[in-house]
Amino acid sequence: MLLGKVIGTVVASRKEPEIEGLRLMLVRELDAAWQATGKVVVAADAVGAGQGEVILFAAGSSARQTVVTNNRPVDHVIMAIVDTIELGGAVVYDKSTSE
Repeated sequence: MLLGKVIGTVVASRKEPEIEGLRLMLVRELDAAWQATGKVVVAADAVGAGQGEVILFAAGSSARQTVVTNNRPVDHVIMAIVDTIELGGAVVYDKSTSE
């Protein structure tokens, strides 16, 4: 699993029937210091994530193992919305206090 932040949405009016109904989001990967890596991917949203939220996402064949993406042609899937991150006994991210 990877940490990322939702930075936008992707709308495609014409697409392969296998991905019909999937909500597509732009995700920027975060590094261990919670900084954007610059890498942006399109991910299918399996949990209803919103703009600006910190999320967990999977890549590769793991992305096709959620209920929403099972056997669908996706390379990335958002599979959790992060509430808090604790590191070394200290909370380094808290959704309720972030912007």
